[in-house]
Amino acid sequence: MKSRETVLIVDDSVESLNFLTDALEDAGLTVLVALNGLAAMALVDRVAPDIVLMDAVMPGLDGFETCRRLKASASFVDLPVIFMTGLSETEDIIRGFEAGGVDYVTKPIIPGELLPRIQRHLATAQSVRSARAALDLTGRFLIAVDSTGRTVWSTPQATRLLKEVLNYEDTAAFTVPLELASCLNPPSNGQASSTKMKVGDRAIEIIYVGKVSDSEILLRLALVEAAADKSALRRAFALTDRETDVLLWIAAGKSNRDIAEILGLSPRTVNKYLDQIYLKISVENRASAAAKAVRVLTGL
Repeated sequence: MKSRETVLIVDDSVESLNFLTDALEDAGLTVLVALNGLAAMALVDRVAPDIVLMDAVMPGLDGFETCRRLKASASFVDLPVIFMTGLSETEDIIRGFEAGGVDYVTKPIIPGELLPRIQRHLATAQSVRSARAALDLTGRFLIAVDSTGRTVWSTPQATRLLKEVLNYEDTAAFTVPLELASCLNPPSNGQASSTKMKVGDRAIEIIYVGKVSDSEILLRLALVEAAADKSALRRAFALTDRETDVLLWIAAGKSNRDIAEILGLSPRTVNKYLDQIYLKISVENRASAAAKAVRVLTGL
């Protein structure tokens, strides 16, 4: 295991916390601890763990409810939670999985059996995160929703779009409006199924991509006016999709740091894209690039 991987242990038993902390630290993991569900919720808002070991039975907010609250946030939908408990009835195990847990171990915990489970779930979670990060780095505004239209997960690009246009601070609270529910169904005529959502003077297009599972429908989001502007710039200058994104924000007056944050890039990478853009559109500086882009966008 890599020492950078962090485990959060949530247990009201100090004896269990001490025992597990020693075993996991000896295995090269960084360990965080919380004595109850509320403390765990407050902790994950400050430090994001890679995996959680959750005691199921605790006073106040029990482990099942704590897990449900964590999984209600798009930020923690991929966070693996392993339940630990002395309960071993089938209905208790089912409760753990229904709450969003990925595994279930009974007390007393045997480190030699727990560690391989942690390794497996860390690897699985990393694969999922890597896949979604790859989607985001290619500029994919993707969001997965359940059959009711409620967010299951979204790429960082889509999250930023929802926050910017729809003012959703917690994108897990986003639900496709009932009048736009047609976008949740596969197209019947072979054409892409999509619908537009108007917010003030801006519009988002919601496009059906596919059904991942019974509980996940994949949608793509597009800012309608931005899509038209990108198409115009791409045609005019033969730019790549990412170069077009950068030039569009340059034309909007954004700094390299702003563009890096919006697109999920480093400022150094933005600079590299700018060098390529200058060469392709035959300009020598940022101001000239912005002016040339604005002329295309305004038709002047």
